Amino acid sequence: MKPEIHPNYDQIEVTCSCGNKIQTRSTLCKDLHIEVCSKCHPFYTGTQKVMDTGGRIERFNKRFGKLSARK
Repeated sequence: MKPEIHPNYDQIEVTCSCGNKIQTRSTLCKDLHIEVCSKCHPFYTGTQKVMDTGGRIERFNKRFGKLSARK
């Protein structure tokens, strides 16, 4: 590697709005504050809700569910 051309790669602390703190390394070289992390994001915590607006799943099954049953 050539000297003097690479950015500094230092340890930083990422803080979430839920209070979770993560130690990592970055070339940014300053602490980060984020809104969501893997501890509070609904997808990762299992609290995500699937919204079926207008009965789309039922309409799909009504139209195409019979096709798979015939085969």
